[in-house]
This record gives sequence, structure tokens and C-alpha cells, in this order.
Amino acid sequence: MQSWQMQAAKARFSELVKHAALQGPQDITVHGRSVAVVVSRELFDRLSGNEQSLADFMRASPLYRREDIEFERDRSPPRELEF
Repeated sequence: MQSWQMQAAKARFSELVKHAALQGPQDITVHGRSVAVVVSRELFDRLSGNEQSLADFMRASPLYRREDIEFERDRSPPRELEF
């Protein structure tokens, strides 16, 4: 993993992002101490489990296309408001 000092990362941000996309995670340091890591969107999605869209997630549910599900509705009267 390539390491960047914070000043260099700020000054060459677009290059930093390109390196993250092509070469993998990029370490950012302040006073020699690692403070952050820049990763590509692809890697982030893969690591965080965000590869699947919400619609795909819902379609994968065992309840998808079930017609016999009934949701209870709260039938209590609305509260009275004073204006």
C-alpha cells in the first residue's frame, strides 16, 4: 500500500484517487502516523456489502411476491390538536 503525507494527498488529490482505483488502497499519514485510507468505490462496495441494490435485496426476500401477507393498521382515532 502506497503511503502519502497529508500535504501531498491534498495537493495531488486526483492522482491519489486514480492510484486508489488502479493500484489499491492508499494510506494517508500525518507526522508519520497513519490517519486514513483511500479506497476505490468498487472495493468499498465489496467490503461494505453494498454491491446489491435495494430493489435486488427486496427481490431476494423470501416474502417477495407473496400475496397473503396482511399488515395490521392502527385503527385508533387521531389525537386531538389545539391550534
